Amino acid sequence: MQRRFLFLLLVVTIGIALLLAGLFLDMSPVVAQSGMPTPDRLAQPTLPVDPSQADQGAQVYWLSCLPCHGDRGQGLTEEFKKTYPEEDQNCWNSGCHGERPYESGFTLPKVIPPVIGTGTLQKFPNALVLRSYIFATMPWWRPASLTEEETWQVTAFLLRENNLWPAGEELTETNSAMILVAAPTAVATPQPSLSTVPSWTPPLFLILIIAGFILMLLIFLRRPKS
Repeated sequence: MQRRFLFLLLVVTIGIALLLAGLFLDMSPVVAQSGMPTPDRLAQPTLPVDPSQADQGAQVYWLSCLPCHGDRGQGLTEEFKKTYPEEDQNCWNSGCHGERPYESGFTLPKVIPPVIGTGTLQKFPNALVLRSYIFATMPWWRPASLTEEETWQVTAFLLRENNLWPAGEELTETNSAMILVAAPTAVATPQPSLSTVPSWTPPLFLILIIAGFILMLLIFLRRPKS
């Protein structure tokens, strides 16, 4: 009777362990391929019927900024380089945009920062400074070649993509100085120390306890009777 009870207890314990393991496995559903064609990430963006300043800026970004800063503003990442034709994926090599570019070429930096996303554009305190920087230094291969209107447009686009400026409003020299780009520097407030977090997660800890309990049961069941 005692052995039967221990056997049932063992089965229940194994079931609980499997249930806990299943709960913390990746249960995300597999998305079936729809058969839709993959969009061309390098294609020129389409303007709406009544384009805003930021919409116009998307066109400027596509033409003058995307080749270096990425189609999503992610910078010159390895993943982004693979969207280009194979012969253009290492365009800083000598003879192209490397240390010895071709006659009408230019040297391309190997590291180009992102301009869209959390933590980007933090060296610019406000939109006016950002726009002035773009006007004076961008694009890399031909600084100061954008018109004043184009630099306002692409600045509005970058602000919109970083959720810093309403999509439909006009960005001007008057209001741009009041639009913060870099996050204000916060003064750290002393906080009471928290207890040290264990190096393993609670689910793993529970599974280890149950596994140890199962092992003890198995040893007990295999022990010869006295």
